[in-house]
Amino acid sequence: MKLILLRHGKAEDSHVDGDFSRALVGKGRDQARNAARLLKSAGELPHIVLTSPLIRARQTADEFCQTAGIPGATLQSWLACGMTPETAMRELAAFQDFKSVAIVGHEPDLSGLIEWLLGVSVGSVDMKKGALACIQIHPGARSGSLAYLVPPALLKGGGSPEA
Repeated sequence: MKLILLRHGKAEDSHVDGDFSRALVGKGRDQARNAARLLKSAGELPHIVLTSPLIRARQTADEFCQTAGIPGATLQSWLACGMTPETAMRELAAFQDFKSVAIVGHEPDLSGLIEWLLGVSVGSVDMKKGALACIQIHPGARSGSLAYLVPPALLKGGGSPEA
């Protein structure tokens, strides 16, 4: 399975109702649309998109799916802040029939999952807001190979990742 990881876009610094309610700002919406355009132009759109229930992640997933012209994202509570790599792999096993799955989530969860799958030390991967990564994985196995990691600054350029 290709596992595409998209960190939510830039969001409000704070919200009166707490972290769960922080919404995307204009730049964050642009980051989600840029990621969708890049994957669409590269022919790499996911077959399904799973998202954290937090507002900023849901809005990122919505912008991504709309721009890509694919069905909307499916909410997954395990993608909320605090996801462990073991939980991610256990939950992703339910989607093993899909060749390509995208998850929209948070830091340090996404970089932690990448590091765990690649067997590299903590702090080796930096998923900035709006960054996009892809790892070829086999659900149930604790390994993967990195296909690409694209920082948001490069997504603006419309280039394509090299797989």
